[in-house]
Amino acid sequence: MSSTENTEPKVEETKATEIESKPLASSSVFSMFGGGAKKEKKDEGEDRGDVSGSAKAQREAAAAAKGDDEDQAPESEDVNFEPVHKLTEKVETVTHEESEEQVFNMRCKMFRFVQESREWKERGTGPLRLLKHKENGKTRLVMRRDKTLKVCANHYITPDMKIAPMSTSDRAWLWSVAADVSEGEPEAITVSVRLANAENAQLFKEAWLKAQKENEALFGKDEKEGEGEAPAAEEEKEEPAASS
Repeated sequence: MSSTENTEPKVEETKATEIESKPLASSSVFSMFGGGAKKEKKDEGEDRGDVSGSAKAQREAAAAAKGDDEDQAPESEDVNFEPVHKLTEKVETVTHEESEEQVFNMRCKMFRFVQESREWKERGTGPLRLLKHKENGKTRLVMRRDKTLKVCANHYITPDMKIAPMSTSDRAWLWSVAADVSEGEPEAITVSVRLANAENAQLFKEAWLKAQKENEALFGKDEKEGEGEAPAAEEEKEEPAASS
């Protein structure tokens, strides 16, 4: 065997030994390509300074602390405001109806005949009442407008008055008044009223005639004694204020 053949195995063995004896590439080389030894994953809570272990736990703790603060907050004292002006006297409105009793009440619409233009103009809508005086027994007709309560008729039903049906409606009546004081001073006017239906119109006529009959004896007695009078002027009522 030649010397060359004897030396070849030794070369291979030497190379293998050298390869095995060389250390592996340092971790710095692998770190350049994103490799390298893996570091232990730190607790996310430590990076954020989260001592409770999670954000949810922190929120729950904060909510609980807030609830405790609200429970421990002192109650506020009741505040009482005294009115600047005190009402010491009760103001009473005089309507001149205190000594009368109501014998009839029905809602209707009233019109007044205007001589200059020869036409009917609306006077107002509201309750029409017959009021009987408790002492002298005389009955007068009083009507107020809705909401404003302004008087649109105020007169006695005297014996010389005549009630007649309107030719254009079966639920309307008209009559002439010698001294209506709804405007303050006695005034001669002709008025008409229109009611909801024919039945109400009939009831109104019956009440009107009954009051006239009762007044006839009383006015006749006054004429003999010379004590004729006009009805008392009605006090205007203001519209009641809304509740707060």
